[in-house]
Amino acid sequence: MTGVLGAIADDFTGATDVAVAFRRGGLHTLLFFGVPSGNEVTPPHDAIVIALKSRAIPAEEAVAKSLEALRWLQNRKADQIYFKYCSTFDSTTHGNIGPVLDALSQTLSPARVMTTPSSPEHGRTQYQGHLFVGDTLLAESPMRDHPATPMTDSHLPRLLRAQTTTPVSLLTHDVVRRGEPAVREAFDGKTGYVLVDALTEDDLRLLGKVVVKSPLVAGAAGLAAGVAAARASTTPSSTEPPTPSGPAAVLAGSCSARTLEQVAVMKRLGRPTHRLDPVATPDPEALAAEALAWYDSLTEPGPLVYSSSSPAELHRTHQELGVTRSAGILEKATGLIAVGLVERGVRRLVAAGGETSGAVVTALDVHGGVIGTEAAPGVPWIHPIGDRRPALLLKSGNFGDPDLLATASLS
Repeated sequence: MTGVLGAIADDFTGATDVAVAFRRGGLHTLLFFGVPSGNEVTPPHDAIVIALKSRAIPAEEAVAKSLEALRWLQNRKADQIYFKYCSTFDSTTHGNIGPVLDALSQTLSPARVMTTPSSPEHGRTQYQGHLFVGDTLLAESPMRDHPATPMTDSHLPRLLRAQTTTPVSLLTHDVVRRGEPAVREAFDGKTGYVLVDALTEDDLRLLGKVVVKSPLVAGAAGLAAGVAAARASTTPSSTEPPTPSGPAAVLAGSCSARTLEQVAVMKRLGRPTHRLDPVATPDPEALAAEALAWYDSLTEPGPLVYSSSSPAELHRTHQELGVTRSAGILEKATGLIAVGLVERGVRRLVAAGGETSGAVVTALDVHGGVIGTEAAPGVPWIHPIGDRRPALLLKSGNFGDPDLLATASLS
């Protein structure tokens, strides 16, 4: 295939998921944070992912942002669009999955759109139209109590029909297990949005072959990998970016159990660590200056600067400063530290936590990059486009083995 595979993701971590899926499938992939402005010069690529923050905003805004991303991708010769939503179908009765699908469909005019949130690697599967989280129905999982998008129904056709007037149908697993010809025949006989059961990676690879020429496909990272594999079989592979090298540092802000475990491993191994304490130093500039002065005194490689804290410590911080103020102090200090580390020659920067990653990306003015090798499943190195920017490893709080921060920051 000669065109580009374009993806529009409804949040940043979802964008990383789908970018990793494209790369694993054999496509040289770029990731942009937000819609790029102008005619940005890009390295060779087979796929482009645009990360939006459109999952929980009003549906009208989500549609406008998604159509802006679509126009940019079409100008970059995208011949297929993948709309990436969460594998737990996070949404309300008003959207935003249905409204965004409707808007993309009105522009691209597909005869039908295949979609499934199935992502077996992350324990998400669709069977008889019901979404499972592990062995548990979605509505009986912790997602039932999600503060923004409580998922109290597991039946996907019913959930999607509440968000759109477009026909929604189901293609069940008994058809999928009969193989590609049967799926293709059943899919071609439908219109509107077609939710397809999928239990395994093999199922998703089969589905990817069926829709490899469809102008619009939607789902989680599982189906994205299937589409990428099907396209890669007809697309010459591009040059793979090298594994990044050079001085490294870690910035950790997530308070998840896994990140706390990863911080503890760094300490146990004797790596240099510095804790950011916003209660003791509530000024972000001073907090950053302290951390950078500490860094300047080091002789050991791969240091960790962290604000990650236990639930009890976090509670005390919130009591002293309030949630909003403490978060603002740490995010600004983290961004200043990231800039200071790069000025001091750091070429690899590991960020643990969503807010921490966002602070780093914003402070370093990173608009996008090339997806490289994975340091852990779903945690790729990102090679920013442009000079003098370090390779970034943006880690969701719960991702990675206990030794990930330690191994990723080794010289």
